[in-house]
Amino acid sequence: MNRAEQRSQKRKEVVEAVILRKESVTVVARVFNIPIRTVFDWLACYRQGGWHALIEKNREGRPKKITGEDMKWLYAAITMGSPLNYKLPFCLWSLNTIRTMLQQERRILLSKSSICRLMSHLGLTPQRPLYKSYKQDPNKIKTYLDRTYPDAVAQAKKYHARIYFLDEAAFRSDAHRGTTWGKCGETPMLKDSGGRFGFKLISAVSARGDMHFDVIEESMNAEKFINFLQKLRQDTGCPIFVIADNARYHHSKKVQAFLETQQGEIMMAFLPAYSPELNPDEQVWNHAKAEVGKHPIKSKLEMEKLIISAMLSIQQKIELVKSFFRLPYTLYAEKCA
Repeated sequence: MNRAEQRSQKRKEVVEAVILRKESVTVVARVFNIPIRTVFDWLACYRQGGWHALIEKNREGRPKKITGEDMKWLYAAITMGSPLNYKLPFCLWSLNTIRTMLQQERRILLSKSSICRLMSHLGLTPQRPLYKSYKQDPNKIKTYLDRTYPDAVAQAKKYHARIYFLDEAAFRSDAHRGTTWGKCGETPMLKDSGGRFGFKLISAVSARGDMHFDVIEESMNAEKFINFLQKLRQDTGCPIFVIADNARYHHSKKVQAFLETQQGEIMMAFLPAYSPELNPDEQVWNHAKAEVGKHPIKSKLEMEKLIISAMLSIQQKIELVKSFFRLPYTLYAEKCA
């Protein structure tokens, strides 16, 4: 293999690493010991003429619509900022948003399909984002992770208690999740019974894979919350330490007075405000609502059956429940099993 062939092969390996193996541009540049600008130049060549364009002796052709410098700029704009930085009234990087920004900032006009290919060539993929409240306080999260949660673990060990993360959620009959196939250009229409009703549930999960739940009649209050804690303690067969959000009845005088009488049998701590991503129990509702939302619901009784079925299915899948503790924001709680 001559030097020209070696250089062509290296270009192909670099482009394959980004496009096929989805490795980051910075990592690829470091591994192959080349400037980041060079990686983007080769990606631009591939985008223009495919693998054949990476052959050193065959670089002629029509002028590139988007250059390596453009691709480098776009990669940085998407991975290090948001559309709001470019005075675009959106929070998510959609294809239309990227197309608008390229035209606005670089005077480059591409079709949506070209933008889609361009994202793939940059090693970027569409992903479901995590949402955080603007009211979230980073200092309170740090205090929770550095002090509140470690103290809870220590207290649980002292009383040989099991740690549970607890949460409540509501199911509505007119809520549907997911996508459905249909004719191109015609948005599918879903028909429901016209009735609007719902259920409220409470659940608790542990890093061991345990999951307990109950249906709440009407609205939740301090008495019903205490009843669930007592039932959870009884079902668990050992002391419990519950970590919950900051719902008003969680902090009520009645609940606090109840906890003071438990003498280490039932203990409680609280998550930072506006931080649901730290609670593994949130994933119970994500899975249950996704399953229930797939079905047409004609009556309240039918909805109740679907909800119970979905919750029992989750309860039986120990490894699934354990996986709720292995997400980026819940991994801190995995070691409490």
